Amino acid sequence: MDILKVTAKEMGLKEVQVENTIKLYDEGATVPFISRYRKEVTGNLDEEQIRDLIEKVSYYRSLEKRKEEVLRLIEEQGKLTEELKESIIKAIKLQEVEDLYLPYKKKKKTKADVAIDNGLEPLSIFLLDKNITLENLKKEAENYINEQVPTIEDAMEGAKLIIAQNISENAKIRESIRERLSKYAVLTSKVIEKNKVNDVKGVYQDYYTYTEPITRAASHRVLALNRGENEKILKADLEVDETTHKYIVDFIIRGFQNKNLTEFFHEVIEDSLSRLVYPSIKNEVRNIYTEKAEIEAIEIFKDNLEKLLLQPPLYKKSIMGLDPGFRTGCKLVVINKEGFFEIDDVVFLVEEMHSPRQVEEAKRKIIKYINDYDVDIIAIGNGTASRETESFVAKILKEVKKKVFYLIVNEAGASVYSASKLAKEEFPNLDVTARGAISIARRIQDPMAELVKIDPKSIGVGMYQHDVNQKVLNESLDQTIEFVVNNVGVNINTASWALLSYVSGIKKNVAKNLVDYRQENGDFKKRSELKKVKGLGEKAFEQMAGFILIPDSVNPLDNTIIHPESYKIAEKILAEAGCDVKEFKKDIKKVQEKLNEINIDKIIKDNEFGEATTKDIYNALLKGRRDPREDFEKPLLRSDILNMDDLKDGMVLEGTVRNVAKFGAFVDIGLKNDALIHVSELSDKFISDPTKVLSVGEIIKVKILSIDKVRGRVALTRKGM
Repeated sequence: MDILKVTAKEMGLKEVQVENTIKLYDEGATVPFISRYRKEVTGNLDEEQIRDLIEKVSYYRSLEKRKEEVLRLIEEQGKLTEELKESIIKAIKLQEVEDLYLPYKKKKKTKADVAIDNGLEPLSIFLLDKNITLENLKKEAENYINEQVPTIEDAMEGAKLIIAQNISENAKIRESIRERLSKYAVLTSKVIEKNKVNDVKGVYQDYYTYTEPITRAASHRVLALNRGENEKILKADLEVDETTHKYIVDFIIRGFQNKNLTEFFHEVIEDSLSRLVYPSIKNEVRNIYTEKAEIEAIEIFKDNLEKLLLQPPLYKKSIMGLDPGFRTGCKLVVINKEGFFEIDDVVFLVEEMHSPRQVEEAKRKIIKYINDYDVDIIAIGNGTASRETESFVAKILKEVKKKVFYLIVNEAGASVYSASKLAKEEFPNLDVTARGAISIARRIQDPMAELVKIDPKSIGVGMYQHDVNQKVLNESLDQTIEFVVNNVGVNINTASWALLSYVSGIKKNVAKNLVDYRQENGDFKKRSELKKVKGLGEKAFEQMAGFILIPDSVNPLDNTIIHPESYKIAEKILAEAGCDVKEFKKDIKKVQEKLNEINIDKIIKDNEFGEATTKDIYNALLKGRRDPREDFEKPLLRSDILNMDDLKDGMVLEGTVRNVAKFGAFVDIGLKNDALIHVSELSDKFISDPTKVLSVGEIIKVKILSIDKVRGRVALTRKGM
């Protein structure tokens, strides 16, 4: 197989694009680097296309390796025919190879294998002759009677078993049945009555008696059903209807030329299907749909994570972080405008649990810290006692002279961070509760910088993350973080090693070396200084340099997306505008006005520069250092509390989207628990996929649809708005 040629055809690309991209990747170039700085080489492929290309090439490379292995294993058995060899070589799917290998695969000895050992294989071949009758078969079977095969019936039964196994191992039959069941099987589940008591909250109640065509089963239902089965609450299966079953039987029996033994073959086929084929093919089909569901769940998780990381930072804001609690009190920290820790404390503010003296002291302390540290925003974790803390803060803010806002922060992952090695390195003298409160505060000040320190599975924007392939999930989420971090860029003089480790070309040990160098030598003054760091060679510098930002560098180009290898092109463009780098730093607006007047296409032509790269450089000079997160909505800040008692059907509110799934979206409207917009209530028009119309962090207007005070649930709608 010509892998690159096949990939190019499949993706609708030129072979040279695939060849060049894979060459760069094989040489150690990262996807962000290839995408941004090698556009002329790849034919301007974007990051998603490059990742798809790499994935396909990797798949075909694995396929070719598996073919070689299978060919070797069959050849060692002395059973590799030219026809079989050709079929394996021509296979374009891994499943095809596995189907062809199945008859030769080492497995437990079967009843059919015993029959073969007893010498019955020639009898199973004899009866395939189109002229053989049942009488002929019985007469021939007499020749196979021995100690292991005492009767004619035993000989015929052994022949049946051999043919049944051959049917189950036939690649064409398996592919046909797999395709049929993928289209027409029905997914079912029943509750396991003796284990029903273990479903305390009735999570799987919808699946106690469940039937749905497999093609219509939504991804979240497939994963929920799988989880219920793994927890032994449910028993799931694929049912084959009579029409589909008859189609399959008729398809198989057409392969038998002998019409005299039709009833005999029917018995064999029914046995093969029920005992061998259906159980394995059903598992394969369920695995196919599970994989599809997992991919869909992971894609939603990736999208939610990306939007969360791209939440605009609230730079230059002094933040008070509150990690609520009942018995142990509310942990309080203050982070200054530069993100540095100022003070931590514990306050007891729940009126129902703490004394009037404690509550009054809490009020005094919070007001004092607001004034002493010029607090702009109070970030309240959404865990235990969040509601009570919010109520307390809302009352206090009415007594504070300066305008202070608060917001409820999803604290998912804060406890994970607080106990991590990184947290201990950052705040060795603070306990875990203080570190958790700092995490809550910092993820408002700079969400990306803080959230990359936490396992993405712990930050509360995924669904069914424990039910999908963990290796694929981890790789996908890491890629998402890598994409966002490199798209935004990283200030080398403020970034943690956790953030730096996601920058193109930087490994974890080098990220730590960068931070150590900064601590020992002070802030980096220019990009070229990065080469002095231990373990950072020329290749790593090439990959990372364009994604590292140095705001106060002598060379202002060090604070743009322009790669050092292209500084000469940037200088040429500036010169054509009658400017230079010094002027760009001194008066960027004036330089940008001049840049707007030049003909970039002429510069490209006259100097034979790469068009895509040069236009990227030109745009970078025009925009200067602009944070792409500025395009997203800033968090919704509040100054007063909302109770369920305040709500009425039809009331219109603003809320922040916290999570998006296929069945709807969860929205923070200021209550303790997020409210739900079901997919059917998202619009007056039909919406099949909420992820296409809503994003995590998006601020939207919603209408109260229904209120369930007993269960603490609120349903929302956007219909009629």
